[in-house]
Amino acid sequence: MYTFKENPNRMKLSTVIFMLLILPGIEGKAQTKRWVALLDQNLSKWEKFMGVPHTSLELTGYPKGDGMKGIPLGLNNDPLNVFSTVIENDETILKITGQMYGGLTTKASYSNFHLKFQVKWGEKKYEPRLTQKRDNGVLYHCTGPHGKFWNVWMRSQEMQVQEGDMGDYFGLAGAKSSVTVIKTADKAWQYSLKAPSVELTYARQNGGVEKPNGEWNSLELICIGDKSIHVVNGKVVNVLTGGRITESGNDIPLSSGKIQIQSEGAEAYYKNIQIRSVKKFPSTYLKQMK
Repeated sequence: MYTFKENPNRMKLSTVIFMLLILPGIEGKAQTKRWVALLDQNLSKWEKFMGVPHTSLELTGYPKGDGMKGIPLGLNNDPLNVFSTVIENDETILKITGQMYGGLTTKASYSNFHLKFQVKWGEKKYEPRLTQKRDNGVLYHCTGPHGKFWNVWMRSQEMQVQEGDMGDYFGLAGAKSSVTVIKTADKAWQYSLKAPSVELTYARQNGGVEKPNGEWNSLELICIGDKSIHVVNGKVVNVLTGGRITESGNDIPLSSGKIQIQSEGAEAYYKNIQIRSVKKFPSTYLKQMK
């Protein structure tokens, strides 16, 4: 509780309001009604968790595996500097080499939030995805211990960041959602606005609005309670409801948690990572959901 008295050096009301807005809420959940930058040169709002080094890496002193099975390097142990920042045109940019599986995780947990960022691909790819699509992802409502999925990522919902698939949905380590979907020609579930709702751990986006490799894509993730929408370059490409896990036969809503940015075998860059608290979905996107 703050108490302010009249004096010549009193804090301005606008400053007090801003302080109250950005102070952590209960259970360490960060709350703010203004856009707050999550990215700085020192990655001060994040921590790293590195997975299992692949046998192809020149990394001495660490046991290696197939990238998934084995002993992870663990928390804030990033000897290859997989996650770092660079400055370009006075902008702080997150550089992800992709050399090994890892997660850059917010220190705070978030609920009822609007996250926005820009992302583009680099050129390099690594084992075990050397011959596959460039892959990455933003995990949200992350709960439980690090390493729950493939010895690296937390139990979470995923907004996919992958060549040709930005905005796909994956549920990791038991997370799931209900999505209105249709079956595609290759028998995959794909989000469709006026289709039956199905409980899923994967739903393909219906956007097709990505920019060519090397150009910046603008992505947004908006979560209200256990509902979330994935937005790619201004278009709603996936809508999830009833995000949850099931334990001992009981559904437990997934409505809050940390945010993780993946390293998954491909060089990628992020910038302008910002977040704010919200109470409803923006009207611009609600129109696309009707």
